[in-house]
Amino acid sequence: MTLFQDFGITPELAIILAIDLTIAVILLTLMRYLQGWSVKVNSSKELAERDNFAFGISTAGAVAALGIVLTGAITGAAAHSYLNEAIGMSAYGLFGLVLIKLGRFLHDKIALNEFDKNEQIIKGNVSVAIVDASAAIATAIIIRAVLLWAEDLTLDTFIAIFSAFAISQLMLVLLTRWRENRFASRNQDSSMQQALVQGHTALALRHAGYMIAMALSFNAASHFIIFNPTAYVTNVIGWLVFSVIMLIALSLLLFVVKKLVLARIDLADEVERQHNIGIAAVEMAISIAIALILTALMA
Repeated sequence: MTLFQDFGITPELAIILAIDLTIAVILLTLMRYLQGWSVKVNSSKELAERDNFAFGISTAGAVAALGIVLTGAITGAAAHSYLNEAIGMSAYGLFGLVLIKLGRFLHDKIALNEFDKNEQIIKGNVSVAIVDASAAIATAIIIRAVLLWAEDLTLDTFIAIFSAFAISQLMLVLLTRWRENRFASRNQDSSMQQALVQGHTALALRHAGYMIAMALSFNAASHFIIFNPTAYVTNVIGWLVFSVIMLIALSLLLFVVKKLVLARIDLADEVERQHNIGIAAVEMAISIAIALILTALMA
């Protein structure tokens, strides 16, 4: 016990952390099985018997997403009581889980509206699974940022969190439409979504990088918006304005950096027509790296 106290961990705090960890493990387990229930398949059979890589990637994205959200719910500080800690952790965790599932539903129905995502994943479409997992992780990064931005555990707090979440989903849809238009303009009006259905993994990796980078830049916006749970309209306008500004800044930086880091490489030809996964992976890494740097500068 003395060793824990040397690191500033009191018996009360140790119990709080144990409660948080227990609830987190339960929710992560629940998320794994929800993946199978949501598409009406046996998750164990898909993962271990059919060796469905796409289902595994999609499930991995969901579990990672919930883990990211839970880091926003765990404060590391002692609550007023063990019951309050359990209620707060469970409430934020379950709310985050619901928002992740809602975000994936909206992404499937609005952003990726040209095909049935679940059907493609059950068929083993790795490209679609990569985009699905990345969308879940991007949504989770945003939810985590909003959880850290919000305070207390009231109805107004949940409304504020949901408002920021709604704006984030709008930005993900706008980003997808913009990337679709760019792809179509370079490929004789071909559909980016249909390319994903056909198994275009390089395109999926590039788009995944853009989504995660956008989520990280959305996170930076939380440093400029003062939390006021009852200022419903102000919160929505604030998140919308700052997220648009950050997305524009990110896009400009990525254009410049990719021109420098990947100089003398025709990215459109390599990724979109030659399906060069290596180049796409570098593009993805650059997108995430620049977003992380931008977020750190804004913190």
